[in-house]
Amino acid sequence: MTSPGHHRSSGNVAVWAIASVVGIYLTSAIFGLPQLATEMVVGGHAHHETVTEHATTVDHGTHDAHADDHGVSMAPPYWTVIPFVLLLGAIALLPLLSATEHWWEHNSNRFKVAAGLGVATLAYYAFLHHSPVEAHWPAHTVVAPTDGLVQGGFVGAILGNALLAEFVPFIVLLFSLYTIAGGVRIEGDLRANPLTNASFMAVGGLLASFVGTTGAAMLLIRPLLETNKERKHVKHTVVFFIFIVCNCGGCLLPIGDPPLFLGYLEGVSFTWTLSLWGPWLFVNGLLLLAYCLADQFFYYPQETVKDIERDVEQTRRLKISGLGLNGPLLLGVVLAVALLDPKKPFPGTDWHSWMFLREAVQLSLVGLALYFGSKVIREKNTFNFHAIVEVAALFVGIFVCMQPALQILGEQGKALAASLSPAGFFWATGGLSSFLDNAPTYLVFFKAAQDPALGGPTGGVPEPMLVGIALGAVFMGAMTYIGNGPNFMVKAIAEKSGVKMPSFFGYMAYSCVVLLPILLLTHWRYLSPDDTVSQEVASPTSVSAPLH
Repeated sequence: MTSPGHHRSSGNVAVWAIASVVGIYLTSAIFGLPQLATEMVVGGHAHHETVTEHATTVDHGTHDAHADDHGVSMAPPYWTVIPFVLLLGAIALLPLLSATEHWWEHNSNRFKVAAGLGVATLAYYAFLHHSPVEAHWPAHTVVAPTDGLVQGGFVGAILGNALLAEFVPFIVLLFSLYTIAGGVRIEGDLRANPLTNASFMAVGGLLASFVGTTGAAMLLIRPLLETNKERKHVKHTVVFFIFIVCNCGGCLLPIGDPPLFLGYLEGVSFTWTLSLWGPWLFVNGLLLLAYCLADQFFYYPQETVKDIERDVEQTRRLKISGLGLNGPLLLGVVLAVALLDPKKPFPGTDWHSWMFLREAVQLSLVGLALYFGSKVIREKNTFNFHAIVEVAALFVGIFVCMQPALQILGEQGKALAASLSPAGFFWATGGLSSFLDNAPTYLVFFKAAQDPALGGPTGGVPEPMLVGIALGAVFMGAMTYIGNGPNFMVKAIAEKSGVKMPSFFGYMAYSCVVLLPILLLTHWRYLSPDDTVSQEVASPTSVSAPLH
């Protein structure tokens, strides 16, 4: 068990580290560096058109911008996705194999695997890739090959795309929500009946969209387990908690679930996801109904009279501590994400946020939470940075290794987008999100469907397609333990509390029996195309423009 002294020392180190990072950022702002990057972003559209014009070879009036002067594909060969596949396979299988499960528990080992495969991907671009590479940070440009043995420009472009454009905003948001929510504690022991447990899940499903699935899960899993400690049949309650709070509840805002935040970074409006309230209410409502029926008529009657009596006798009112400080800080994170996007003007002005100001503000809020927040609350929550370090260690490799896949889809994904209906995107994105991490899976299909010429609040993706991609990634991340980051975290917390959780395939039995039929109903209710949707998906303007 982690000692209180360790909690205090790790918190102090984090505060000093955050202060140093923010100080470096402010120093760079004195020299105008983030402001210069923002100017490049704001002027990126005109720059993009200029670069594309020079990068495109006209051949009888038609030639794709994704081919070089000799008509050779700019995309890497298919075998370059092997490191990406190996990394996702390691995430899925190494925790399950007896020979590697304990070795994989160490974040240093996770980082070694992720970084090693990331280096393999970078080595390809340094030595074997010879076609132009599109760079997206800080603004769009095309990096041409040189005559040198090592293509340093390609490596820089890939690192910029993977780390500066995607990984840094992604991990800072998760870190902020995870850390600030860890300073809030909900204590108490209510009667563990079906309605009480369903109420926990309903509140968590709503909170998930506003403080993230990770934040909501951290807030509510411990009081839920405390409430159910007198019961013998608890594992199904935790499984439904994973369905709702760790996944399906998080689709109303970009901060709710990591894949939606990646969509926001790619140009989707911050408020567009609110239009998914219908499917959100439909799926979570049916899950809550299924839980109440299963617990009321099957699991609860199996509890002994003695256990029920103890549950009634040992009730204590809920007590929330740490919310006075951390509640406003969580709201500050939401406002920073919504308002400080360098690609978009601050509401009511022509001013664009400095590059990474959003992340600097979020880190500052984390520093305030750690410095002024109660250390006792974090110790009672057994708070530590292990889970978020695990995410960082893995995703730094994922974002690098997935670059070849994104480039391949950038050139060939239009054919895929033209062949899939919104329901097809729902099942394709969701099927992969069930066994791979849903964040990179979302991004792959988002890029495949994207048409920058469309613009608008959906980031250039036709809205029916984006609905399918978003719902598939968020909802079907609940199909397995490995579909979304908080799933395994909640499983581990429950097992440490004495709940014997289902195995990997035992969990899938629950998801196939309960969640899959609800997803089929969602397909029928929201994704079966009417004539209008069919015409929009089939429209040539939806799929004809090159992906940049």
